[in-house]
Amino acid sequence: MEKIPEKFLNTDGTLNTDALLKSYSELEKKIGTMISVPGPDADEASRTKFNRAIGVPENATDYPKNDLFDDDSLREKFFEIGLTSSQVEKIYQIATDFLSPVISELFDIQNQTNAIAELKKFFGDETKMYDALCAINTFGQHYLPRDAFDALCATPQGIRSVYAMMQSMEPNVQTDDSQSKNLTDNELRRMMRDPKYWRDMDPEYVRKIENGFKKLYS
Repeated sequence: MEKIPEKFLNTDGTLNTDALLKSYSELEKKIGTMISVPGPDADEASRTKFNRAIGVPENATDYPKNDLFDDDSLREKFFEIGLTSSQVEKIYQIATDFLSPVISELFDIQNQTNAIAELKKFFGDETKMYDALCAINTFGQHYLPRDAFDALCATPQGIRSVYAMMQSMEPNVQTDDSQSKNLTDNELRRMMRDPKYWRDMDPEYVRKIENGFKKLYS
């Protein structure tokens, strides 16, 4: 026979029925508040009661939102498998920690591709773009503080600004024979008949002519 715990005994060793009944009543209340894990054959009401008790929201739309993974079908899948709101938040955090660097790199690559396409269009083609960028780099290193030059060249708009600055500061026109001299109005107009000006719209060639007229008439 099992020994009766001392808390259920009177001082004379007899059974304390009041203490026993009180303990039984408290045990019943505790059991009544406990939620059992539903088995495979549990009805929908039992499953719903269990889900509410552990923190599964009433609807998929009640799950926490996330800017990076904001997707209704994903929340529906969370709800279907019975994830709690805290579990979903943890999933978002893990996904952000692992995927954010990858996504950031993809955005950087895309932005770089867009920037190159924009500059190619501005300068005319890839060769002209690279020639212009080399000239801009030489100009920037010579005339601009390094920090300011790097900041300007971080965007296509900034590069175009440096290019415009370079054009405005050019003091004379470089002719085909590599001689630097001031050209006459007739000589400049002769240069305008070159296909590089009216057909190809070569940015460097156009710049030379524009600066020549500025030199003459400004």
